[in-house]
Amino acid sequence: MTIYKGAARMVKVRPDGELQQTSAMTPSESIYVTVRGLQYHCRTWGNPDHRRLFFLHGFQDVSASWQFTVDALARGWYVIAPDWRGYGLSQFSGQDAYWAPDLVADLDVILDHFEPDFPARLVAHSMGGNTAALYAAAVPGRIEKFVNIEGMGGMPAPVDELPRRYGKWLQQLAQGTRQRPYMDFQDFAERMMAENPHLTPERAEFLVQHWGMKDEDGTVIRRADPAHMQVKPDIWRLDEAMACWRRIDAPMLWVEGAQSRFVNLMRGQPDGYEARLAAFQSLAGVMTVENAGHNVHHDQPEALAKAIEDFM
Repeated sequence: MTIYKGAARMVKVRPDGELQQTSAMTPSESIYVTVRGLQYHCRTWGNPDHRRLFFLHGFQDVSASWQFTVDALARGWYVIAPDWRGYGLSQFSGQDAYWAPDLVADLDVILDHFEPDFPARLVAHSMGGNTAALYAAAVPGRIEKFVNIEGMGGMPAPVDELPRRYGKWLQQLAQGTRQRPYMDFQDFAERMMAENPHLTPERAEFLVQHWGMKDEDGTVIRRADPAHMQVKPDIWRLDEAMACWRRIDAPMLWVEGAQSRFVNLMRGQPDGYEARLAAFQSLAGVMTVENAGHNVHHDQPEALAKAIEDFM
């Protein structure tokens, strides 16, 4: 095992990125489910006889990132966390783009597989939160409670941007796209800590083992379909999203990081943070987590776990 020394922090990472869990971690199991023609990897923790919680990860993330939150849960739960299509150990779609409606439909199949008889309880981050919100609006009564961690869409683009987006998309299809390469797992961990000052070396070590894999040239890349990185030939519409959010009937707890660049960038903006939060008419509470950025589940999993259990 080699040692990387960064700016005032040190992280130890296996050169081969071999997956491992420490004895203090709650053990997880992998279940593969056929979801609309794709093999989906679902990571599970706990006793299947216990009450179920579904954890949904965000963009460029994987199900294993919930490990820290699961470890901090005080009560007995059966946690199910899928790798979205094209992420982690789930199958790549083989298509030229990934679309939000496909994730909504995938979630429907996953919930019917693991929780067919009862309304489901969801915990979802960012892209996962956006997906869960659309689903909760589309199928009233299917969700019992919903913890939304910074899932309120992105910055809308003007309609005039659409021709450029089509051109960029076609260019990327012709030239090909790849995930950003890192020299090795140590380099990957260094980058993650540089981008997130709240991420500890121990958590960075664990995350890169699950986020990364060796490429053919010996570099390390994310376990994610490069198509996720391509510009999509459409425009996300805030008015459409808000129309869905207003229809959610499940009580929703909003969780945000106090140092989240995502949230703080939208504060005070027209159709920004305040307007979007108000559109969630089933909002049951707002929790701001100190010493946390956008990835609250990486930065302060203990506080997040307590909020989840108190709300559920």
